[in-house]
Amino acid sequence: MLTDPISDMLTRVRNAVMARHERVVMPASKLKRAVAEILVSEGYVSSVGGDVGEEGRETIVMVLKYGRDRQPAIEGIRRVSRPGRRVYVGVDKITKVRSGLGISVLSTSRGVLSDRQARSLGVGGELLCEVW
Repeated sequence: MLTDPISDMLTRVRNAVMARHERVVMPASKLKRAVAEILVSEGYVSSVGGDVGEEGRETIVMVLKYGRDRQPAIEGIRRVSRPGRRVYVGVDKITKVRSGLGISVLSTSRGVLSDRQARSLGVGGELLCEVW
């Protein structure tokens, strides 16, 4: 039993990028799908799809993005708020990741948003992860 499905998702993506895999498959949930859609909209992942895996369980299939010389679009990915230590930030405390070269993913009252979207909407929330 997983106690932190978001950490599991980020670890799967990190491992797939390091191994230069084309895609990564993981168990589906609404929160994971929302985080994956943010990664697509910000240009870190090519596409996200769904599939029905073994035993009829729904899965998420993420197609990873690489540049020239197979350089991954995701250089690093880090879980910030976790079950043992939740991290909440107000709109004025949302910091730029890597001087604006990365993004933060937040769970807000308006749904899962990137740091740029949260700042423009004027909402804070739980800081799920950082990607650069």
